[in-house]
Amino acid sequence: MEQVNGDTLAATRKVIAVHINYPSRAAQRGRTPEQPSYFLKPTSSLSLGGGTVERPAGCELLGYEGEIALVIGKAARRVSLEDAWNHVAAVTASNDLGVYDLRYADKGSNLRSKGGDGFTPVGPSLIPADAVDPAKLRIRTWHNGHLVQDDTTEDLLFPFARLVADLSQLLTLEEGDIILTGTPAGASVATPGDVLEVEVGTIDGALTTGRLATSVEQGTTAFADFGARPKADDLQREEAYGSREAAGLAGVGEAPEAGAAVGPALSPELKAKLGSVATATLSSQLRKRGLNNVSIDGLQATRPDRKVVGLARTLRYVPNREDLFKTHGGGFNAQKKAIDSVNDGEILVMEARGEKGTGTVGDILALRAQVRGAAAIITDGGVRDFTAVAGLEMPTYFANPHPAVLGRRHIPWDTDITIACGGATVQPGDIIVADSDGILVIPPAIAEELADDCIRQEREETFIFEMVKQGNSVDGLYPMNAEWQARYVEWEGKEGNAND
Repeated sequence: MEQVNGDTLAATRKVIAVHINYPSRAAQRGRTPEQPSYFLKPTSSLSLGGGTVERPAGCELLGYEGEIALVIGKAARRVSLEDAWNHVAAVTASNDLGVYDLRYADKGSNLRSKGGDGFTPVGPSLIPADAVDPAKLRIRTWHNGHLVQDDTTEDLLFPFARLVADLSQLLTLEEGDIILTGTPAGASVATPGDVLEVEVGTIDGALTTGRLATSVEQGTTAFADFGARPKADDLQREEAYGSREAAGLAGVGEAPEAGAAVGPALSPELKAKLGSVATATLSSQLRKRGLNNVSIDGLQATRPDRKVVGLARTLRYVPNREDLFKTHGGGFNAQKKAIDSVNDGEILVMEARGEKGTGTVGDILALRAQVRGAAAIITDGGVRDFTAVAGLEMPTYFANPHPAVLGRRHIPWDTDITIACGGATVQPGDIIVADSDGILVIPPAIAEELADDCIRQEREETFIFEMVKQGNSVDGLYPMNAEWQARYVEWEGKEGNAND
């Protein structure tokens, strides 16, 4: 078989990559696209096997994704599904590398995160396309000798011929162009010193590209101040590693493992503490810390008898514009993506700009969120199918019922970004506490200390209540002066001994 060499790379004018194509990856991501979506990688990202790739200085999350690469053999423009495979000259192995630390700055283009020099190694050999059945190929990836990805092309969401035909409807695929066809589950993160290997072959093992090997080294040149700087958070760590567990993060509602380097998490203990205190107490302690704008206001609840505590996931609607609704409103849009990716114990918070003239969620999507284990839905817009939504066990906080369907006032636009809801700013990972008295947004970094202070405050208020009940004046008692503080300490000691 022909080897991939410098001439092969020199003939490439475009590198096109597919986002999600393997059912195993779709299940891992919690979303299944209705149509393939793509991004471009610069040809300067191409490299040969046996070389090195640099994890840029300051970056933590160099992700790897073993993929099957299609090499176009002759120009394709508006080709049919039946003819599309005839325009592919060969298949080979590739590694779609990228740094998740820069995804935040890409706005979907992946240019910074996946366009680095050497971020698309290919090879080592080309398998002729006419020698294989594209539905009977196997892709495998090894990380430091351990097999981490192993899948076939038998049940792809979008078969290879469909990708070629689909792309050719809008642009000309030229000889030498490369299409990266998606990665299966198992992609993860590499660190300096690691060796990554990818191999593509037929399922029967008769043909193989051989192993495409790439070594990871640490970059030493820092990013300049005038551009985007690397920035990683737990959401990107989860995406890069494939799951919270693989990233060493605490699961939702679980405490972090001992010694794990993670940010503040909503452990069962912290969740219980926050759930045990009144929202009024939480609000008071937040104000003492200078946080006066952390209340989501003006909403009502389908289950006012429930109190919920959970981590925020976010969805933003923008005002409807008919041309944009055609491109963003249908299919597996941001609204459906948000619903279909919310996890156990999380709270989906929606920014609807306080617009009450249409629904932002209905019975089917609310039920889907409940089935996925969501603790609640919060929207400062309307709810349609109100009776059915109100009948669910999961609480929904909303502005008003409204019968209109999506598209009258809103376009679902983006997920897991900073949003505004009911006059408060909400970020993914914020802790939400909601009950019939109100909805509060708690920064995770202060949650543990806040909960302890709230418990202490409510204990003091229990003492004050008892003293007032016994006939004492509130003068000097509420708030307590030094004399009453001393009596409280004495009372607390007696109460503690009584409970031993």
